[in-house]
Amino acid sequence: MFVFLSKLLPIFIYPLGLAVILLVAALLLRRYPRWGQICLLASLGILLVASNTWVPTALTRALEWQYLSLESYPQTEVIVVLGGSTASAQYPRQIVEISGAGNRLLYAAHLYHDGIAPNLLLTGGTIDWMNEREPPARDMAEILRMLGVPENALWYETESRNTYENARFTRQILSEKGIDRIILVTSAMHMPRAAALFEKQGFEVISAPTDYNVTQADWERLWEPNLTTQLFNLLPSVGNLSDTTSALKEYIGILIYGLRGWL
Repeated sequence: MFVFLSKLLPIFIYPLGLAVILLVAALLLRRYPRWGQICLLASLGILLVASNTWVPTALTRALEWQYLSLESYPQTEVIVVLGGSTASAQYPRQIVEISGAGNRLLYAAHLYHDGIAPNLLLTGGTIDWMNEREPPARDMAEILRMLGVPENALWYETESRNTYENARFTRQILSEKGIDRIILVTSAMHMPRAAALFEKQGFEVISAPTDYNVTQADWERLWEPNLTTQLFNLLPSVGNLSDTTSALKEYIGILIYGLRGWL
């Protein structure tokens, strides 16, 4: 039930969901024009703030730049790769495909071929009410094999449904192997929450973030003293709205996980 609610309830406090709620409230408050106008203006304000370039860039950078990729990594026994980077082979897809977070797999394969670790532990299970044909861990393995990682280098954790369970079930598997030091691969935006969860489970975590959305060039461009650039930075965009939502998802996750004592 917690997994279901944790994925459902935040929808109503993300910018789009909250704006829709305010629009519905405005319709229901037609007998009270002043309150209806307040709801309409609040809805418009939320969408404008959340969909310009400034807000998602600042929110995302604050998360992603807490952990920066290293130029070189120490050798360890295992690289742990978090799920969420694949789309199952469902018609009309003929094979497993890489999703928006697919850089996790590319980076994990890169680290493996660089000899950083002899094994990759892939963590991610199915959620009953979501349209997943195979556990994400198995789907990730298919892509990694295409990238030249042999099957005998892959370990699986296929029961977890969220990042907390990724960490907890990984702890169970690696405790049996006597492993406490890991390289953790996930998206840079997700790394603050993920690293804290794995450290809470007693791991020494060497973070290997990837899938950066905000580069140094992006950040510098945001501050360019150019009227045209700044005008476009202020214009609403669906992509910006999506980026704001993704960042808020992480901040909300950090808050909820912290309140539950998982971090």
